Amino acid sequence: MTTDNVQTVPTGPRRSVELDSDEALRLLGSVSFGRVVFTRQALPTVRPVNHLLDGGDIVIRTHEGAALTSHTRQAGAPGVVVAYEADAIDPHTHLGWSVVVTGYAHLVTDPHELARYQALLHPWVNQTMDYAVRIRPDLISGVRLTPAEEPGAA
Repeated sequence: MTTDNVQTVPTGPRRSVELDSDEALRLLGSVSFGRVVFTRQALPTVRPVNHLLDGGDIVIRTHEGAALTSHTRQAGAPGVVVAYEADAIDPHTHLGWSVVVTGYAHLVTDPHELARYQALLHPWVNQTMDYAVRIRPDLISGVRLTPAEEPGAA
């Protein structure tokens, strides 16, 4: 093995830099995959999903038998509380960012909106996804993981 093919991986500690909500949402909108967290049988449940960002809201597609579909269908105003997490962290350098949004999820019931989301957001799984869920962010937090500055570096 030659050193020509070896990547330099930063070693040492990382620094966690808080993101403002605008930057966090911008980063979340730059990826199409995340994880929705909700309560099922009084326990936290996590599902990987693809999403789109629409006017600051996160939209995901679901199917008839999905737990999140039934939870949002049964929820009255203001909806069901969920968290949504997305990230882009390099597996070698451990640098990147993570964003967590907490808010209320609602089933999209307007037929025109639903048709629009069905045209824009294509599920990654081979399953009929007739529903869409909109998450309206109330709390937005994010961090960027960067190399820690060396002591004495200017």
